[in-house]
Amino acid sequence: MKILGIETSCDETAVAVLEIKGKNNITVLSNIVSSQVKLHAKFGGVVPNLAAREHVKNIRRVFELALKTAGLNPPATAFSGAPPRAVAGGFKKEIDMIAVTRGPGLGPALLVGLSFAKTLAWLYDKPVIGVNHLEGHIFSNWLPPIRKINNYQLTINNAFCHIFPALNLIVSGGHTELVLMKDYGKYELVGETLDDAVGEAFDKVARLLGLEYPGGPAISKIAKNGNSDKYPLPRPMLKLKNYNFSYSGLKTAVLYLIRDLKKDLGLSTLNLKQRADIAASFQKSATEVLVIKTIRAAKQYGVKSILLSGGVSANETLRTKLEKNAEQNGFKYFQPLMKYTGDNAAMIALAGYFSYKAGKKPKKDLKWDLIDMDANLRLRNTPL
Repeated sequence: MKILGIETSCDETAVAVLEIKGKNNITVLSNIVSSQVKLHAKFGGVVPNLAAREHVKNIRRVFELALKTAGLNPPATAFSGAPPRAVAGGFKKEIDMIAVTRGPGLGPALLVGLSFAKTLAWLYDKPVIGVNHLEGHIFSNWLPPIRKINNYQLTINNAFCHIFPALNLIVSGGHTELVLMKDYGKYELVGETLDDAVGEAFDKVARLLGLEYPGGPAISKIAKNGNSDKYPLPRPMLKLKNYNFSYSGLKTAVLYLIRDLKKDLGLSTLNLKQRADIAASFQKSATEVLVIKTIRAAKQYGVKSILLSGGVSANETLRTKLEKNAEQNGFKYFQPLMKYTGDNAAMIALAGYFSYKAGKKPKKDLKWDLIDMDANLRLRNTPL
């Protein structure tokens, strides 16, 4: 079957086409992402209504490019004013199901993707399934490279063989969570941030250091030339027995460190070496808490596997530390390809497929909407 995935939860407009054959052999036929990073950079973060406006401008173009890349003819009549349910070429004939991000995310941005998916479903009589964005990140661990690169295929049954129960560390600009995955669609939230998400802390510390947005890549880059032991920053909540996180205090500690350094040295701005040392020290503190608490939780819950996902999973320090510690403690370890660490529609399509396989029925009446979607929903015992 072929699945169309649509993702507009934040500031990426993304559409993908996945093909799944036989025993869950999956091929990514296309995965198109239009980023708004440059647009929001001047604000130091994502502006919800501005993001929604850009989604409206971009989604048709991204959709058509995704179909073209996948070798399908786009439904040219869908938005041209032609009579509804007109002949739609490859889309009408070959797409079997639509999967769309339903939450959590920014309400105005989510509404664009939901409306687009439901319009396609109505025009071309396709079933549509709502996907939890965080569940999408979890399934990004098993997305193969794009077909055009090397025609690589992944057997999901092999990848998922003997991994449950698994512990998921989901880290991004909006989320920092530890989710116990007992089976397909069976989740338990065991820990989360009590204030800032780790990705948000990276963005704020980058701003304090005068680095560009988004802060994660900027801090990782400058930290390579820094001494991570130069400044002993706190490890918030590390010694507590629960698996929650807190990053507002660490961010504030960096603020005070910069203030005191400038005062003691009589400087108006810090030089590149000083900023690199602060970035490296912050990165070490932030990732160390994630790794230690994840390993500790994995031991307590007796899991077989540890999975990393979300935008911050692109951080090389975190990837290296978590993989090393997971393997040293006897856990299987999974992390997504770098291209799938950020928000994308391929992960939404794959999560939608497994929701369907687990017995969740796609919608045909299309009556569900934002009215029954809480933008703060987290993975609990079942997916959305």
